[in-house]
Amino acid sequence: MFPLETISAKMLDYYVDRKDSLIIDLRDEKEYAEGHVKGAVNIPYGKFDEYRKLPEKKVLVLYCDRGGASLMLARQLAKKGYMTRSVIGGFRAYRGRNLVISS
Repeated sequence: MFPLETISAKMLDYYVDRKDSLIIDLRDEKEYAEGHVKGAVNIPYGKFDEYRKLPEKKVLVLYCDRGGASLMLARQLAKKGYMTRSVIGGFRAYRGRNLVISS
């Protein structure tokens, strides 16, 4: 079992640039389409159980809107043996260089 780690929204840019990380946006499809972190895959929290192909050797960096859902899911995944990071404050706290906004 890996420990759950929380990271600041500012630290997200560090993980975006790493090949050993997978950034996961847990918000719904509409929210993701309006804006997200570059390279993030969208797996809505309510549909996460349907998603079966999580890479076991990558750090899973999860964010939601404000941080609550990502913290709960990161804790569950860490108990299953995944390396996880949860973004404190979620997408609302992120102001980094990898922000993608739809126009």
